[in-house]
Order: sequence, then structure tokens, then C-alpha cells
Amino acid sequence: MCNHQPPCPPATAPDHDAARTIVFHPGQGWSLLCNGVLAFEDGGELLPGGEVIEPSPGAC
Repeated sequence: MCNHQPPCPPATAPDHDAARTIVFHPGQGWSLLCNGVLAFEDGGELLPGGEVIEPSPGAC
């Protein structure tokens, strides 16, 4: 998905949440990052391959 320079970290990288936001829906509580990660306002994430990353305890 990322076509700018420098490229965003891939979804599998430890710093994947540093990717640029390309779609932002604060009313629905989610953002789509350039690397395909869906980031939720509670800190949870959904990676492009379907892997779920649970929010950290106390993230809300």
C-alpha cells in the first residue's frame, strides 16, 4: 500500500504503528494505516493477515 518515500514500516515490523494514517474515522473509533493495519482507539489492532493485537492493559 505504501508508495511514498521513505516507506512506512510493514505490518509485521515491531514499529508498524508508525505508518502514516490514510483513513481516519474517529466517530467509529478506527484508523487505517498505510501498511494495511487497522488501528482502534482502544489500542487494539487488526493486521492485514487477520492477526489481532489486543489492547494493552490500561490503554483505555
